[in-house]
Amino acid sequence: MNKEYAQQWDAPEPVEPRAAAPKASVVSHKQIVTIRFDTDMLAWYKGAGPGYQTRINQILRQYMAEHQDKTGSEPN
Repeated sequence: MNKEYAQQWDAPEPVEPRAAAPKASVVSHKQIVTIRFDTDMLAWYKGAGPGYQTRINQILRQYMAEHQDKTGSEPN
């Protein structure tokens, strides 16, 4: 067998440079916390399907934005 011959299926795939992932316009850092919700409220959010934590985060972010506009500052 010829050792200089490389079968095509053994040849490494050419690597194409990947484009940088677009940065999120919203804060992308997440922190794990423990928070207590009323069971009926949590069941309602979970009942809408997967992504309930994201929905809760969006609602809290909207509330925060509305209150920052009124006071003109961020809470400490």
